Amino acid sequence: MTSFSSVFENRAPQVSVFLRFLISLHCFSLISVRVFAQTSPVFACDTTKNPKVASYGFCNASLGTDMRVADLVQRLTLQEKILFIVNSAGSVSRLGIPKYEWWSEALHGVSNVGPGTKFSSLVPGATSFPQVILTAASFNTSLFEAIGRVVSTEARAMYNVGLAGLTYWSPNINIFRDPRWGRGQETPGEDPLLSSKYGSSYVKGLQQTDDGDPSLLKVAACCKHYTAYDLDNWKGVDRYHFNAVVTQQDMDDTFQPPFKSCVIDGNVASVMCSYNQVNGKPTCADPDLLAGVIRGQWKLNGYIVSDCDSVDVFYNSQHYTKTPEEAAALAISAGLDLNCGSFLGKHTEAAVKAGLLNESAIDNAVTNNFATLMRLGFFDGDPRKQLYGKLGPKDVCTPENQELAREAARQGIVLLKNSAGSLPLSPTAIKTLAVIGPNANVTKTMIGNYEGIPCKYTTPLQGLTASVATTYVSGCSNVACGTAQVDAAKKIAASADATVLVMGIDQSLERESFDRVDLLLPGQQPLLITEVAKAARGPVILVIMSGGGFDISFAKSNDNITSILWVGYPGEAGGAAIADVIFGYYNPSGRLPMTWYPQSYVDKVPMTNMNMRPDPSNGYPGRTYRFYTGETIYTFGDGLSYSNVSHQLVKAPKLVSIPLEEDHVCRLSECKSVEAVEQSCKDLAFDIHLRVQNKGRYSGSHTVFLFSSPPSVHNSPQKHLLGFEKVVLTEKSESLVRFMVDVCKDLSVVDELGSRKIALGQHLLHVGSLKHSLNLRV
Repeated sequence: MTSFSSVFENRAPQVSVFLRFLISLHCFSLISVRVFAQTSPVFACDTTKNPKVASYGFCNASLGTDMRVADLVQRLTLQEKILFIVNSAGSVSRLGIPKYEWWSEALHGVSNVGPGTKFSSLVPGATSFPQVILTAASFNTSLFEAIGRVVSTEARAMYNVGLAGLTYWSPNINIFRDPRWGRGQETPGEDPLLSSKYGSSYVKGLQQTDDGDPSLLKVAACCKHYTAYDLDNWKGVDRYHFNAVVTQQDMDDTFQPPFKSCVIDGNVASVMCSYNQVNGKPTCADPDLLAGVIRGQWKLNGYIVSDCDSVDVFYNSQHYTKTPEEAAALAISAGLDLNCGSFLGKHTEAAVKAGLLNESAIDNAVTNNFATLMRLGFFDGDPRKQLYGKLGPKDVCTPENQELAREAARQGIVLLKNSAGSLPLSPTAIKTLAVIGPNANVTKTMIGNYEGIPCKYTTPLQGLTASVATTYVSGCSNVACGTAQVDAAKKIAASADATVLVMGIDQSLERESFDRVDLLLPGQQPLLITEVAKAARGPVILVIMSGGGFDISFAKSNDNITSILWVGYPGEAGGAAIADVIFGYYNPSGRLPMTWYPQSYVDKVPMTNMNMRPDPSNGYPGRTYRFYTGETIYTFGDGLSYSNVSHQLVKAPKLVSIPLEEDHVCRLSECKSVEAVEQSCKDLAFDIHLRVQNKGRYSGSHTVFLFSSPPSVHNSPQKHLLGFEKVVLTEKSESLVRFMVDVCKDLSVVDELGSRKIALGQHLLHVGSLKHSLNLRV
């Protein structure tokens, strides 16, 4: 998705897009004025304004959604229908339907990036949670859902006073395939299972109503960007022109699972197609991907929306069709329901008149759009008389919501290194603390992109100063750190009991439409860190604030740097959460949701190569912990705590037999795998029980990972995540953790043609340092 602020920068060479930018900016300012002045929600079927609407079937809340939508669609002219297939939907006053803006954002809190949501003196800010990559590091599905519930409550509260919409184009569940990607920060990381669990959990939090009615929506979520989208602008290759060449195996094994889970498990109300092409076809014009998979195989109950100007992009930038009418017809025929942008509004009627598109296809699109608004209560009259009608400004930025933002940051922070006697610092023994670094006293940096206006900020410096006396030197004027103030930083470190260096990057170096080209801390940051560590009197804690990882091998191997923390972009309460971990008020439990590679990775792996699996013939090492064969700095799942935790296997089978029909070929000859089909998969599952014990003196949470290394058939992953559980362990306590393993779902692999196969032979299960061998046979 492109925010208005980045359109000019992204596509300045394209004059037509620049003109669109000026027009949209003008519209944006008009929208701002209108919404700022408004104190009541936008809704249809307002009988106080038009008593006649009470007689319309689509305004009758006692009828089923299908009947109501059909009644509405048959009342509209072709020109009126076209008003409802663009994000800035028009009004039909004769039917009591007002204008509605579909584009709002809620990536990690209610955001004012899209034109559908604004802040004002009535609601000056909303709770800003950590950027998604850090929340994902908590590996806590109940936290993902809890954040979604708070965000949707604040969104509804703002809707009730005319400041927000009901349709939110979040979450971003693309796989963080490459550490250079500027938008990796928005995602739950590199693992398909974690991304699937995050997406479906966050969507449930956003969408599910308090009365539990699955036919209703609290707000409508949207899983994006479908699919194989993870390059923005790298060495002159941009997302508007990039053709992602993806094998069927990688598609079904890596890129599609989060979207499938979002639709099937999360029952998401929308999916957004991306800018890029996949194997030569624009995703927003591919009937196989849209009508075939999302709507056909996965049975989406909702609408499919384009990323902003995607249809315009595949016509004007990719030159995929000869005429704009062909582009409009192709997108709608493929299954697109809503265009973020104005392209379909301009060219759809001409496409119908030219015989390129049947009006029935437009009927299908507006039916999906209207059905979503029906589920939101948009056609039920005044929402202030409905389920969430009493929500208002008092329900935004509540103390409880802000405390959840702090808790989310605490749960996500990852302790990567901790020498004996370093962390946690004692708030009584430490009398003076040197705080150094370009990210030590930042505010906006902490909330990443697709951000809103937070309730308030607690910077790292403020958080640390709340516990002990501090001295502060920025060390660099910004994260680029062209010239480091080494002497001033060394001076305060030499006289302090401990030193905290808050380094890393910000949106100037990783963001939408801007990918990194290396994995090194920028400028003179390494020099500053090394020199301060050499001069420091006490422990030295290096804090990295970023979305993606770095080659920090120089710090990892430096004995003078006693501890390393990765804090992502930790949200509005990030400084308080960092201090909570450093001073031991909170025992860190975050684990890395992505691999940190050495700088040599960027020389071997072009961002444009979509292959997940290694290719020994040309030295390509593969991607992510599942396939990457090279050296790492840190890997997926890494993270320490202040306690020692042991794992003991209590129950697990050593042999599982797959039932097959009498005449099955694998009964007669040896097979390496069998099809994961219904007959052999029914009730084929087993339990694994583990005893997890906290042997330390700090209470805290612990993430238990269950990995499997399958037999090496069909270029299977060297290791993949089957499940994870977050458990709370008090000092010296233990807990029993149970994993239910579905053989066909969890112990299968995707073959070269995209079919799921049960891999026969030895599977090695891993939990921490524990390993258990399991034999699957027919």
